[in-house]
Amino acid sequence: MSALDFSTKIGSKRFSNPIFTASGCASSGQELSQFFPLTELGAVVTKSIMTKARAGRATPRMAETPSGMLNSIGLQGPGIDTFLENDIPWLIENNAKIVVSIAGETVEEYGVLARRLRAVSGISAVEVNISCPNVENRGQVFSCHPDTSTAVIESVRRNIGGELPIIAKLSPDVTDIVAIAKAVIDAGVDGLALINTLLGMVIDTNSMKPKLAGKTGGLSGPAIRPVAVRAIYQVHQAFPNIPIIGMGGVATGRDAFELVLAGASAVSIGTASFGNPTAALQVKNELADLLTQKGFKDFRDAIGFAHRSV
Repeated sequence: MSALDFSTKIGSKRFSNPIFTASGCASSGQELSQFFPLTELGAVVTKSIMTKARAGRATPRMAETPSGMLNSIGLQGPGIDTFLENDIPWLIENNAKIVVSIAGETVEEYGVLARRLRAVSGISAVEVNISCPNVENRGQVFSCHPDTSTAVIESVRRNIGGELPIIAKLSPDVTDIVAIAKAVIDAGVDGLALINTLLGMVIDTNSMKPKLAGKTGGLSGPAIRPVAVRAIYQVHQAFPNIPIIGMGGVATGRDAFELVLAGASAVSIGTASFGNPTAALQVKNELADLLTQKGFKDFRDAIGFAHRSV
């Protein structure tokens, strides 16, 4: 039997395999690098970076939930200057494929960040996080409306030029995710990241108060995987030629395979890495074995396969 071609493409860039980190769950990769070489991953998706350093939200800002967790980190980070000075050189030195995630409080900030990244070598793509649910100002969730989603992507596209693929990260907390996807595709994205966390809340029945200092947070983990599968399936059905990086509750190769069958061209591992730092490698190996068992010789033949059997 011939070897499996495990490569995938997002825009003009090719990745050796479809397993990425999820933004925010491995910082810029240094924590995971002590457990395995980052070259084993298709790409490292960095924690969303902003124009200035950000302390994030007050503690406590994490809470366990059935089959998942809530986080209310609030985009804590060092800011673009420190990130470009320290994190990008380290990732390049470790031969990682780099997808830089960016976030902003205004449309203009996204444009500034895109302009800063334009001349940086060694980056494979830019993820535009317009869907973070655990910021203090819910007005920052640009992906909840087609007009604001479009404005951000158009700003990024104007400022970044035509070389780097742009990936829009969308929220599941909308009535029609296909409409939002259409808006950002029309604005010029090369791919989509589906899905960000869902807005949730936990109340401590002993103290009778919210467990998180910020009250609400982003729900992740296995509990949200059916939502991710639904969103990916719907968007792939509408736009079969747009690459999707799928994420949401993936902990095994079978979980990843489900997202691929729905239409994902790559799969990001997030919450699973907190309990098992080698989760991404486990998922990668299990997915490769499963694809081979199912008779696939090319990973790309499995993308959206569930649509062909309907």
